[in-house]
Amino acid sequence: MVRIGTVVMGASDVRRAAAFWKAALDYVEREPATDEDWVVLVPAEGPGVGLALDLSGTPVQEVPRVHLDLCTEEQDAEVDRLIALGAMRVDWDLYPDDPDFVVLADPEGNRFCVIDTTHG
Repeated sequence: MVRIGTVVMGASDVRRAAAFWKAALDYVEREPATDEDWVVLVPAEGPGVGLALDLSGTPVQEVPRVHLDLCTEEQDAEVDRLIALGAMRVDWDLYPDDPDFVVLADPEGNRFCVIDTTHG
C-alpha cells in the first residue's frame, strides 16, 4: 500500500513561496535548505502530508490539473488570513451555484481552494 508523502509545487522564487506556505499551514522546513531551488515543508507538529517547492521556469496554469484544497470550518476568516499573508483572490468563472470553496492563488500564482467544511 502507498500513501501521499509529499505534494510538489513549482515556484519561480522558492524562498518566497516557502515563507507563504510555512505561515499559511504552520509548516516548517524538514531540514535546513542548502540551496534556493528546493525545499520540503512539513507540519510543525504531528504527522501530515509534506509540501515540496521546486524551482520552476514553467508558467502557472490558469486552470491547474492539480491543486491543494485547504479545509476549514472558518472559511471567511481563513481567506482573510491567507490574503493578508500574500494570497490573491482569483476571478473564477467556474464556480457552481452555492459553492463551498473559494479559489485563491499563492504569491507564485499557484491556485488553491479554501473549502468550507460546514457547508452541508
